[in-house]
Amino acid sequence: MEDSSRSKSLFPLRKKIPPQYVLFILLSAFLMGILIYTTFPVVFALASNPVEPPSTLSVGGGTQDLQVPAPPFSEGIFPCSQCHRDLPVNRTRRELQSAHDDIVLKHGPPENRWCLDCHHPDNRDSLRLANGEAIDFRHSYTLCGQCHGDKFRDWRAGIHGKRTGDWNGKKQYLLCVHCHNPHSPHFKPIAPLPPPLPPQTAKELKGAKP
Repeated sequence: MEDSSRSKSLFPLRKKIPPQYVLFILLSAFLMGILIYTTFPVVFALASNPVEPPSTLSVGGGTQDLQVPAPPFSEGIFPCSQCHRDLPVNRTRRELQSAHDDIVLKHGPPENRWCLDCHHPDNRDSLRLANGEAIDFRHSYTLCGQCHGDKFRDWRAGIHGKRTGDWNGKKQYLLCVHCHNPHSPHFKPIAPLPPPLPPQTAKELKGAKP
């Protein structure tokens, strides 16, 4: 009798908790376990591999290279060394005649621009920065960013140009030259399309017999 009364005093609410409350508590504990099991690994992964914000992304030969597709070379034009390997370097500004005569250079003041301002004279399969450093064509954004710093900043942040990928992971950026002709970067004028027809006119045309 004494043991029975003691057990009743230890569990005074045993008979007062409705079964549906017990089921609710068990189900809540189960769902909380799933949430913890699925969320914590993601948190730990982000903590161990933080994603740098666009404003601090390194470029060129830095610690984190930007993911870019291959440059849109004209067919058969690259590598440049296949033709320039045995040709002497001619640094004189002139009108090209024997090759590349289809290129019209309209990128900045014409009296101050020449091919070798951007193309490396000694490594024809590379571009060159203002300090003479050779860079890969895939890193051409660093070359463009020397003069177009505001556009380069916006491009890295995903405001200018186009990028795809994960919002908090790896991203692929289209290069400047995927949209702009590097020799003549201004977009050509586009003829505007005619305005939309009023609803009544469109309905009349749709019902008109040919």
